[in-house]
Amino acid sequence: MSSLAADANAFLDHLAHGRRLSANTVAAYRRDLDALLGWLERQGISDWSALHSEMLRSFIADGHRNGLSPKSLQRRLSACRSLFRHLLNEGRVDSNPASGLRGPKSPRKLPNVLDVDEANRLMEIDGDEPADRRDRAMLELFYSSALRLSELCGLRWSALDLDEGLVRVDGKGGKTRVVPVGRKALAALRDWREASDATSPSQPVFPGRNGQPIGPRSVQHRMTQLAQRQGIFKRVHPHLLRHSCASHVLESSGDLRAVQELLGHADIATTQIYTHLDFQHLSRVYDAAHPRARRRKDKG
Repeated sequence: MSSLAADANAFLDHLAHGRRLSANTVAAYRRDLDALLGWLERQGISDWSALHSEMLRSFIADGHRNGLSPKSLQRRLSACRSLFRHLLNEGRVDSNPASGLRGPKSPRKLPNVLDVDEANRLMEIDGDEPADRRDRAMLELFYSSALRLSELCGLRWSALDLDEGLVRVDGKGGKTRVVPVGRKALAALRDWREASDATSPSQPVFPGRNGQPIGPRSVQHRMTQLAQRQGIFKRVHPHLLRHSCASHVLESSGDLRAVQELLGHADIATTQIYTHLDFQHLSRVYDAAHPRARRRKDKG
């Protein structure tokens, strides 16, 4: 084994045992570093000190020519950056040749959303069986308060204030936020609480068969069934309702900060993707309503 491969393996052992990263994460690092080692071998490089920033840039460019996506190239560069940071700490190199390099930007993928009519149709669940009441409460709360799937599954009755119309959720990073609950969601939740015979504030709002909180896969499966039953042929999933809520609130209010608080985003840059959705809506309205836009479209 070459000294370069030995150093890479020592770094991977550090990730697995020192930092206790998951097996999948370590395997991803290994694939990227194997690609680096193979490229170095083809270049005749056997010492880390011979690798400088421009050569590492060539390595990334080589991956681009071979059809790797921007996201894959960013991950590959991140693996190199982490390896050299480790080698620097170990005294194996004098500098990090990857520190000043930036990978290609990935095109930002806009989330799909339901339009308002589709969202309303999804909520119109007929029936008075306990399962029907639960489904109505679950969908209304998702759409009303833009909850994450994990937040809804872990919700206890003690976190809901049905009189004030508020719900307290523990989001990512253990951050707690309090968000409003809409009128129809409140009605559905009261109806579901009566049907479920919930007697303790510590009980899950949506229990599974064993009385423990319902599992994420069960919620996702049920939402797929309900969407098909309601004649909605988009791929409906919990995050779609979160996206739809955020988009519809921003579309009506234009208040990006409020949407940031609703979603629990630490950085408003994460929330700004919804401004692109709102702009798409504006563009559609403009094309349909502006007289000159209409004429140009008719002529085309």
